[in-house]
Amino acid sequence: MTKNELKDFLDAKVIEYNNPKFIESDPIQIPHTFTLKEDIEISGFLTATISWGNRKSIIKNATHMMALLDQAPYDFVMNHSEKDLETLKSFVHRTFNGDDLAQFIVSLKHIYTQHNGLEALFTTHAVTDSLQPAIHQFKQVFFENEHLQRTQKHISDPNKNSAAKRINMYLRWMVRNDNTGVDFGIWDKLSPSQLSCPLDVHSGNVARKLGLLSRKQNDGKALTELDGALRKLDKKDPVKYDFALFGLGVFEGF
Repeated sequence: MTKNELKDFLDAKVIEYNNPKFIESDPIQIPHTFTLKEDIEISGFLTATISWGNRKSIIKNATHMMALLDQAPYDFVMNHSEKDLETLKSFVHRTFNGDDLAQFIVSLKHIYTQHNGLEALFTTHAVTDSLQPAIHQFKQVFFENEHLQRTQKHISDPNKNSAAKRINMYLRWMVRNDNTGVDFGIWDKLSPSQLSCPLDVHSGNVARKLGLLSRKQNDGKALTELDGALRKLDKKDPVKYDFALFGLGVFEGF
């Protein structure tokens, strides 16, 4: 395919997958059950954090997580007691357990009370064409209070050559306003042009087959390469192509 043919092909796939039907089988359905901005961003962050493995399992466990937070994640974060944290200890999703969840609640409260919330923290450390430095700084702040060492592994760091798939997916949810009702677009201080593609095995394999990515590992260097290719297709909203790459890989076995 020529560059124009590739763009036309991917643009058509974006339209096919970037619509409300996508929500039915995707973890993004969890934050869609809330209306308060803080509930959306906290439930989205926690859901994205456990978004690896079987998607049905992710959705089931994220639903259980919200039940443990009394279906009011922001209120739980801001007003929890030590006894409340104990009720979380039964949670488990693969290697993310109840101790990790309790630590995340404590760290989130720290961010809302000391750093004006999640959006403000990412906005403060964003640069013109990337949110990867902001992800690095976010991890530093997230763990600047007393914490369990084991929990650090559940937030990726681009400075350590991680593609940070889950947190880049979360940022897509919060920043993109796609006018179709999938991504939320509730963080209006950041631009879709700053986003990076949530690079995983599906999007990576499809990107390689389409000539958008040559690096074999799905790491930070691969993410930089893919970002560059997608920005040539649409510099204002490059991450819309995540829908095309993911859809082609998961639903079409491309």
